Amino acid sequence: MFFLYRLYHFILKCIVIFIGIPNPQLHKNKSGLTNAIKALQLTEQSYVLLITDRTLQELGIPTSIISEVQRQKLNVMIFNQVLPNPTIENVQQGFALYNKYQCQAIISVGGGSVIDCAKLIGAKAVRPNKAITEFKGLFKVLKRLPPNIAIPTTAGTGSETTVAAVVNCPNTHLKYAATDFVLVPHHAVLLPELTTSLPPHITATTAIDALTHAIEALLSINCMTFSQNRALEACALIFDNLPTAYSEATHSYARSQLLSASFYAGQAFTRTSVGYIHAISHQLSANYNTPHGLANAILLMPVLRWYGERIQSRMALIARHCQLTSRIHPIERQADDALNAIEQLLIQCKIPNSFTEIKAEDIQNLARAALNEAHPDYPVPVFMSHHECENIIKSVSTVN
Repeated sequence: MFFLYRLYHFILKCIVIFIGIPNPQLHKNKSGLTNAIKALQLTEQSYVLLITDRTLQELGIPTSIISEVQRQKLNVMIFNQVLPNPTIENVQQGFALYNKYQCQAIISVGGGSVIDCAKLIGAKAVRPNKAITEFKGLFKVLKRLPPNIAIPTTAGTGSETTVAAVVNCPNTHLKYAATDFVLVPHHAVLLPELTTSLPPHITATTAIDALTHAIEALLSINCMTFSQNRALEACALIFDNLPTAYSEATHSYARSQLLSASFYAGQAFTRTSVGYIHAISHQLSANYNTPHGLANAILLMPVLRWYGERIQSRMALIARHCQLTSRIHPIERQADDALNAIEQLLIQCKIPNSFTEIKAEDIQNLARAALNEAHPDYPVPVFMSHHECENIIKSVSTVN
């Protein structure tokens, strides 16, 4: 069975090599926002669907973006019903609004949940006869989405540059991941001022989410030069700037660097996929509405410790690139230095080490669902057994 998984992983690697994955056109700062809107090439008075969530709208985060869209003589319809773990119903609601006003483009302003929801609304717009659940898996859209812009308000998910979109089905407690090259946003705009209102714990968990993307990209057996370079750069930017952004919310430079780190990590893992940290994390979000970044942050060290010496060379590479160690140390010591630096960063950002929501009777099913997600889709360095997965979930649970 594992041989077939590796064959599948090799096929995925060949797709990346021979077909390639598109990158969004990257724009930065206010001038970049203006250029991105102009690049949509819409006629005057066209309707644009702006997708966000209620909290961001109440905080006034999208206001400057709405003003710029209107300044360019376009109409804006706002859909603000996206939940922290976006649901199938959210996508259907947004698609209904898109149709009602005959929108010609989509702008998403928010974290990964908002951007993912916007991707699937766009997919539904070009494939209206498909059920949202039918987008699950690889290459189920295969049609260019309407003109779109992704504007992240957190520096974590990297959804503004990835091929994936995740949606939650509350009835089945399952998360559906759609993966298709057409889901990569056409334009990404990085505006650090949109992230300065984030509280410290959100700043931390979203940045650790990006760090997890970078690390799992590096651990993937499909990691090649571009992904490796992007992942290492993301790691360095997070180690260098997260402590400052965590303690000084309005530090524009640190915020800007974290947004870049999230973007780079997104570019890395969208070419290599993720691993067991995400596989387990997704089950916690689907079953308990655990915030995705927090789930990854808590699971990061237990999974890395489980890999142990099998990932020493990769962890040592992180340590050397991020200047967390001395190059004269043996690889074992360098790998330990990387793990210790990650652990200290988690402690500094007050990340808890367990989940209170996990129920003992759920652990077996959580492990089964996590491995069903990971196998065969994730090109992990080594395979985890059901018993090992259960033990990791138990280790981060307060259940006795």
